[in-house]
Formats: sequence, structure tokens, C-alpha cells
Amino acid sequence: MSDELAIALAQLNPTMGAIEANLGLAREARMTAAAAGADLVVFSELFISGYPPEDLVLRPSLVESAQRAIKTLADDTADGGPGVVIGTPWAENGQTYNAVALLDGGAISTLRFKHNLPNYGVFDEKRVFAAGPVPGPVNFRGIRIGLAICEDIWTEDVCECLQEAGAELLIIANGSPFEAGKHDIRMQQAIARVIETGLPLAYVNQIGGQDELVFDGASFILNADGSLAVQLQAWEEQLALTRWQRTDGGWACSTGTRAILEEGLEAVYRACVTGLRDYVLKNGFSSVLLGLSGGIDSALCASIAVDALGPEQVRGLMLPYRHTSPASLVDAKACADLLGIDHQVISIIEPVEAVNAALAPLFHARAIDTAEENIQSRMRGLMLMAISNKLGPMLVTTGNKSEISVGYATLYGDMNGGFNPIKDLYKTEVFALARLRNGHRPRGCKGPEGPVIPETILMKPPSAELRPDQKDEDSLPPYETLDPILRALIEEDLSIAAIADRGFDRATVERVEQLVYHAEYKRRQAPPGVKLGCRTFDRDRRYPITNHFRDRG
Repeated sequence: MSDELAIALAQLNPTMGAIEANLGLAREARMTAAAAGADLVVFSELFISGYPPEDLVLRPSLVESAQRAIKTLADDTADGGPGVVIGTPWAENGQTYNAVALLDGGAISTLRFKHNLPNYGVFDEKRVFAAGPVPGPVNFRGIRIGLAICEDIWTEDVCECLQEAGAELLIIANGSPFEAGKHDIRMQQAIARVIETGLPLAYVNQIGGQDELVFDGASFILNADGSLAVQLQAWEEQLALTRWQRTDGGWACSTGTRAILEEGLEAVYRACVTGLRDYVLKNGFSSVLLGLSGGIDSALCASIAVDALGPEQVRGLMLPYRHTSPASLVDAKACADLLGIDHQVISIIEPVEAVNAALAPLFHARAIDTAEENIQSRMRGLMLMAISNKLGPMLVTTGNKSEISVGYATLYGDMNGGFNPIKDLYKTEVFALARLRNGHRPRGCKGPEGPVIPETILMKPPSAELRPDQKDEDSLPPYETLDPILRALIEEDLSIAAIADRGFDRATVERVEQLVYHAEYKRRQAPPGVKLGCRTFDRDRRYPITNHFRDRG
């Protein structure tokens, strides 16, 4: 029985459904780990299929393909090199499980099935997986290892059972999506399990984007005394070799890399960049375009796109109408120049007026209102989508959460597109992120150093510029008032009375609630976007469109 163990943490970026490619990633990582002297390589939750697979895992052919890949990887371990712990869907006795497989000596040594299936927020695992029994330890070369999967450490039962059954250390395969502040919550849960069991714990999380979800990695190891032995960097693929020794007090990991993680707005910005990058690349695009209006939202989206893909892969288009101010044209060009992206101007005056003329007999000289305003927005959407179809870049949508919440957006207009990197950012957060990016370029970003958003964009009042001298505050409360009301309604589910008790005008709160409910049908037709907080639309908050409830108690 060895008193030393080398474990490689494989913090990698699998692609949903790309089983052969994911198998290739795993084999390459194992070979690299073998060259470094690893005894065991640990991958993340459902690595071989991608996570979360949602209803894709209900297809028997997908599960069969995943199982064949696991058997291929198991065959590789006949070479006497490192064993493997890897996540996979697994079908057995008519049930499908979220599993981890231990591969060693040319065989599937054993399997463990996820016991606690999350069924809240973005998770819907009870829909597609059967819950496994509380697991016991597995034997790896004379060492009793407790294998658990993600949610299994969010309550005490699984880890306590593993410890009571003789586990010597805990290894947790995770697919834990990013939310602002999530790393601290994960760490607290892991420390609690270490304290309860007296066992060291290795936590391996995936990175990368999968539709709305982003995974930040930030894998770590805690020793039995709760001390942090290893902290991998967030937002980067890493294969990190860690060294363990058996002592009189049990297994301990030698202190290794202890990265300083981004926090707050910087972590949020990295999430936006990662989410957009992987959505674009994993869906077969190589470049993006967006309407660059001279406003803060499109400027921030352009910055995120450049940081995700590089300036040569981003195109900005200014689509002015009669109400577009000369300053907006100047600001849009200045932003494009700072970012180093291609920038073109295409007037929409003639096509908009052609549509207005065609509709005039039906409108019967009625007063101009939002119908005509929306024609401008829809013409921009039509032209941007036509360019996307013809030339190939994906269209980036630029609406923020404040606008999406209250329906201050045009269906088939500025809501057109493939993906929205700021969908879960309130307007006040958009300004804060823009100032952050102007202050410095976050690690891993491909855009230029220095300010990338002109100060004139940051200073001017937000406007859709769909009518003369229009300002957002003509239609909405100031964002400094609107955003905290929206957070209270959406993230906290507070009553109208409770929000008013915070010092907000009750009539304003009631009006905002009405706008939020009325805009549900628009949100159902919006493109996906990066989940950043605890209550994003579509994934976390699911409300009916037909809804007559109003909180007026």
C-alpha cells in the first residue's frame, strides 16, 4: 500500500453532446498527466457527455455513445498509467443515472451514482435521472476514496456515510454554474463537509459556457483541518498535478497553486466574456456583428465581444434614422476605433419611410406613436439579420435586464439576435461594468488595453432615439430607482407593500410590477443570454404569460 498519491485535477471545457471530442480531451489529459507522474486523473461531472444535458440524456443513443466512450477510456488504463475518475450518464436496470466511473487496470473498476438530484433554479435533474443509493467508498490501489457528485456535498448525508464506511479522502466531480458570489458559497459547503467528516476534499469543477450557463472552474483542495492546499484559477482550462501523503492523521495534500480569484464585477465580466465566446464558437460561428448605436449597452456588448473573440472577429454597424443624433454617430465610431473593430454606417431612412408609406392607407392618418417608432427598430433588426444570414457572423443582442424586465424593447427589432451577453445585467450594472473595463483589461481578454468606451457614452442620458429628444426616463423611472425595485420584485419576490416600505413610491412600484408581468410574452421570444445572478429569466424565473394576478394587498 503506497503512502504517496499524485492526483491530477482536470479542469477542462467539454462540449455538449460532442462525445468523441470530449473523449479525445480526456485521453489527451490522461497522457499529459501520465507524463507528469499522476496516479489518478479526475474530471468533472458528466464530462463525457457535457453538462447539463437536459432532455438530451433521455435519448438512449446518447447514453450508449457515452458508455462506449467510457469503455474506450477504460481500455487505455491497461497501460499501467494513471486511473481515471470521470463523469458520465449511465443506464442500468432500466434507469439512467448521473454517474462517475472509476477506470483502472483496463476496466471500469466501479461506478457511483449521484444521490441528491437538484431540482431548483437552473437544475431539473429529477426529470431526467434516477437517484442513486447513498454511495460507499471505492478502492483505488489500496486507498478507499469517497466519490460524490456536486449536489451530494450540499447536504451532510453522503459525505458522512462515506466517512463512516471508511473513506480516507473525498473527491467531488462538479458541474457548478457561476453566479456572482458562488465560489464563497461552494467553499462554505466544502468546509462544512470537511469539518463533519475529518477528511480532506478535492473539488473539481468544469469551465466554459453551455447555453445560458457559464462554469468558472476554480477547483480546489481542502485538507482535513480545513486549510486550503490548492486553488486553481477561475476561467482557465488547467490540468494540475497535486501530491498527497499518508500521515498518522490521514491523507494530506501538499500546498500547491493558490490562485487569487476575481471577485465582484470583474468575475461578472469574465463570465460575460466566457459565455459569449463559447456560445459563438461551440455553435459553429467564428465572428459576430452588432448594432453599434452610440449607447452604453451596445458599447459594452462590443467590448465583451472583442475581449471574447478578438477585434478582427467583431463588426459594428451604425444604422441611423432621422432621430439619430450626430453625437451618437460620433460616439459609435469612437467606440469602434478604441476597440479596433470594423465599423460601417448604413442609413435606414429610405426603407423605414417606404414601410411607413406602405402602411399609411391602413393607419388612416392616425397620430404617430410607438408603432412607427418600432418600425425603426425592426428595420435595424431586419438589416442586421440579413447581414448575419448573408455573411455568416452571429448577431449579438444588446438589451439589458432593466429593459427586458419592463418590456422597453422591440420584438423582432432590438431583441433580434443569437445571444445576449448582458441579458442578466441591470442598467446600473452595465454602467459599472463599462467603467471597470475602461479601468483595466481583465485577465484572459483579447481586446486592447486602456479605455474602450468613450467617456461621452458613459456620461450621456440613455435614449432609444426613436423620436426627437427621447430619453429613457420619459417612459421609465430613473434607473437608480427602477433597478432596486426590479431586484426586489424579481430576485427577492417581495410584495408591493414590502418594497414600498423600503422608501419607494407605492404607485411607482405597482406600475413597475405591471410592466414586468405584461412583458412576459416578449421575454419568451428573447434570445438566450449569460446567467449571472440567482434569478435570471427563463432558467430560474418561470412565470405564465396569461396572468391576471396583481399584488395590491
